[in-house]
Amino acid sequence: MAPRNRPIALDEVSKAIIEQLQEDGRRSYAEIGKAVGLSEAAVRQRVQKLQESGVMQVVAVTDPMQLGFYRQAMVGVRVTGDSRIVAQRLGEIPAVDYVVLTAGSFDILAEVVCENDDDLIELLNQEIRRIDGVQSTETFVYLKLHKQLYNWGTR
Repeated sequence: MAPRNRPIALDEVSKAIIEQLQEDGRRSYAEIGKAVGLSEAAVRQRVQKLQESGVMQVVAVTDPMQLGFYRQAMVGVRVTGDSRIVAQRLGEIPAVDYVVLTAGSFDILAEVVCENDDDLIELLNQEIRRIDGVQSTETFVYLKLHKQLYNWGTR
């Protein structure tokens, strides 16, 4: 997602549409229209604009363990040089599903999803640590997902 200097101003109807989709991403435009006071076509148009502007995505969230990915971890990365270049490279690795530039002990945090511990070791040694500019990594293995929500709403 491209960085923005200021947030996009949303009216109350667009916020309500987003909240409807956060509750149920499969909710029909007609249902959303009834809830927010718009026609189905108007809702479809607003959703398209919200997606095109990068304000929101509608996606299917899966449980990695149910799909055979039994090892998830957060990898803290310390960088020498430009952390944006390293973040770009990390984002190109298929097993990496989340990359964020940070301040503090790590320059970057990257979430990874692997089938097993051997795949995680391979990923760390053969891909992540070989990226130019990666000084060191620290891996935080997930034992259990306790909470994960996507319904924080809008301001």
